[in-house]
Amino acid sequence: MEIITALLDFVLHVDKYLEAFVAQYGLWVYALLFVVIFVETGVVVMPFLPGDSLLFVVGAMCGVGLMNYPLVVALLFAAAVLGNQSNYTVGRAIGPKVFQWENSRWFNKAAFDQAHAFYERYGGITIVAARFMPFLRTFAPFVAGVAQMTRAKFTFFDVVGGALWVGGIVTIGYFFGNIPWVKLHLDKIIWAMIFVPGLLVAFGAWRARRAAAA
Repeated sequence: MEIITALLDFVLHVDKYLEAFVAQYGLWVYALLFVVIFVETGVVVMPFLPGDSLLFVVGAMCGVGLMNYPLVVALLFAAAVLGNQSNYTVGRAIGPKVFQWENSRWFNKAAFDQAHAFYERYGGITIVAARFMPFLRTFAPFVAGVAQMTRAKFTFFDVVGGALWVGGIVTIGYFFGNIPWVKLHLDKIIWAMIFVPGLLVAFGAWRARRAAAA
């Protein structure tokens, strides 16, 4: 329970944690950010890291000169693409065996099923759309590998999605993250970034199941 509380506190106050890390460790923050984004997109058992809010806060920090905007965008784009490639490779190697896995601490069966249903309905565009959806973005490349999407097709959607996700959210944070109203309500904005895409995923999975049952 303490771990969950600490993780939730980190997600909701990632701006304060990140500022403290920059003040204490300087350039090492770039390595930390690379690892966080790579792990969230590349390790299927780690879908709970604060990708969207982290990118937004990083953009805001770039806006006040605490971090280098071009370097951040290039580095985190590379982390996002490489993470998805790793996740896809694991899914392709494991294949259909995944459908027999049981729910556990390390594998969210419901999230995997939702990602699979969403993927079956919307195909390759899921790889792009999933970038903006917590949990789904961790499972989407894995599902694409399980479904045996070709490497060339997956890489195309992976690169496009990574560029839009990293470049888009960091840039929004750069221009809007330091507005006083935004800073005052950042915790609410983070909740919205988590729950609104999640509701869209649930709705898409529900429609896919209905279509499959019809």
